Amino acid sequence: MANLSKEPYKGVRDFYPKDKALQNYIFEKWAKVCRSFGYEEMGASILEPTELYEAKTGEEIINEQTYTFTDRGDRRVTMRPEMTPTVARMVAAKKRELNFPLRWYSIANFFRYERPQKGRTREFYQLNCDLFGTSGADADFEILNLAYSLMKEIGAEDNNFEIRINNRKFINFLLKDYLSLNEENVSKLMKLIDKKNKMPNSEFMEQAKLILNDKVENFLEILESRDLNELNQFSDNEGVKEMKAVFKKLNEAGIKNYRYEPTLMRGLDYYTGLVFELWDTGKGNNRSLFGGGRYDDLLEIFGEEKLPTTGFAVSDVVIENYLKTYNLIPEYTSSTDLFICTLDESFISKANDLAKILRGEGLNIVVNLSLKKVGDQISLANKKSIPFVICIGEIEVNSGKYKVKNLKSGEEKELGAEEISGFVKNA
Repeated sequence: MANLSKEPYKGVRDFYPKDKALQNYIFEKWAKVCRSFGYEEMGASILEPTELYEAKTGEEIINEQTYTFTDRGDRRVTMRPEMTPTVARMVAAKKRELNFPLRWYSIANFFRYERPQKGRTREFYQLNCDLFGTSGADADFEILNLAYSLMKEIGAEDNNFEIRINNRKFINFLLKDYLSLNEENVSKLMKLIDKKNKMPNSEFMEQAKLILNDKVENFLEILESRDLNELNQFSDNEGVKEMKAVFKKLNEAGIKNYRYEPTLMRGLDYYTGLVFELWDTGKGNNRSLFGGGRYDDLLEIFGEEKLPTTGFAVSDVVIENYLKTYNLIPEYTSSTDLFICTLDESFISKANDLAKILRGEGLNIVVNLSLKKVGDQISLANKKSIPFVICIGEIEVNSGKYKVKNLKSGEEKELGAEEISGFVKNA
């Protein structure tokens, strides 16, 4: 029998302790900010009936981009590629029992069958934040403020990221009313605009002209504007008014790294108002980090009335890349506080007795179980980034005093068992 591969399944990651510590750091930062805004954590199974996603995205997406199978009860099941349909199902199921507005967040893993590349894997973890039951600029601003605060919490500087904003109501007005396009051409042009910054301008113009004919120059002028105040002829448009109201609130909050982005489309059949993306503006990782917007039609697939909702999702993969790009990865520290070395096997029992006392006082303790030399034990603790060590032998057992050493600073102090936890915690 051939040896099995040691590699993980394509597009997924193994998390060794240091990798998991970094992921936990990201998760803890996310949860801290969400809780600070009053958002409550929710969760659900990774398995959903396939028809839930077919109703939202169609069969093509299901067949090409999801992990879908038939279970032993002949039911079609999909491993969730996103959280939004699940959240919608949960809200629809208990809509009359829930107290709105709802502020929910979740940190969960997802699966999408697509080509792995930088910033994109087949299995990923994602933060989802949703504000249900509130419309208007205040709700849109809260979501933008939450997204901005997440970036600041991980150490991002304002000049290294920006918030790009558009509005689906304004997009729809431009394409359907101002340009008088039919549904087919609306869809074609939106997809083309979405790819504008990834193609030569001449190619974009050529394809746009096939759709717009003699209106292409006028439309391109609108599309290249980065200042809403330049679009005076559209000042009465509801989408423009909504953006201006949000911009005013961002300014009042001291958030300056935002701009109007007319080429921002996002979710062609999904968003109903605000759309936004946070972008890394640096040269080393210039790309969209995450985004979201307003989706008031969320519950329609369940036969429920519209519910004003706004939110976003962000992947751990792109945030980890961002941290690496700007040298924001925190120094790894072990979750273990102290390593108890033993001079020989006969002192392991006494070491366990001391460990029990210290664990009861909130410390995380490793007791040496090997027959290695004391120097090798200390070296092992150092390699594992465990900050403190104690060595136990006959002198320590008889005196009840222990030399506690800080491996980073080299400081050493002789203490009684009752003093150790205070010394370690206050170091």
